[in-house]
Amino acid sequence: MMTDQQARGMTGYDRRMFALMNRREAASLYATAARRRLAVGAHIALTVASDAAWLLTVVGDQRWAMWTMVALILPWCFATGVINGATRGLVELRERALDERQRAEKARIEARARGLMLWLLLAAVVGAGQAMIQGWDTDELLFPVLFTLFVLHWLMPLWVAGLAVKDEPEDFEGPEA
Repeated sequence: MMTDQQARGMTGYDRRMFALMNRREAASLYATAARRRLAVGAHIALTVASDAAWLLTVVGDQRWAMWTMVALILPWCFATGVINGATRGLVELRERALDERQRAEKARIEARARGLMLWLLLAAVVGAGQAMIQGWDTDELLFPVLFTLFVLHWLMPLWVAGLAVKDEPEDFEGPEA
C-alpha cells in the first residue's frame, strides 16, 4: 500500500500509473510462477520476432515484415501488461511511487539485469573479435547487432523482474472466535 507521505510527493501521473499497475482484475494470468515464466517466455519470443521483423523492414527492405510487426504489437503489449501486473509496476513506476522495500527490490533487479547484459555484451565483443580474426566482412551486421543489444538492454530489467517476483500469500483466515 501507499503511505500518506509517499502519496504527497506523487504527481497525478504517478497516482494513475500506481493505480493501473496495482489493478488485480487479471491476477489469474500471473498467479503462479509457471504462468509468470510463460508470460516472460512469450514476451521474449514476441520481442525476438518483432525485432527481426523491424530489422527486415528497415535493413532488408522486406515489406511483408512490416505487416508481421504490426500483427505482433498487440500481443507484445498484452504480455508487457501481464508482466507489469505481476511485478506491480516495479520496473515502470517512478522511484517516488515505490516504498523502501520496492526500491531495494528494484535495485536488486536492475543489478541482476545489468550483470546479464554485461555477459551479452561480452559475447558480442568476443563474436566480433572472432569475426575480425577470421577476416569476415561484418559491416552489414553492425546495426542489427547494436539494435538488438539496445532492445535487450531496455527490456532485460522487465524480464528479470517478471521471473523474480514471488507468489502472493494466500489470504489467511484465522480460527473462528
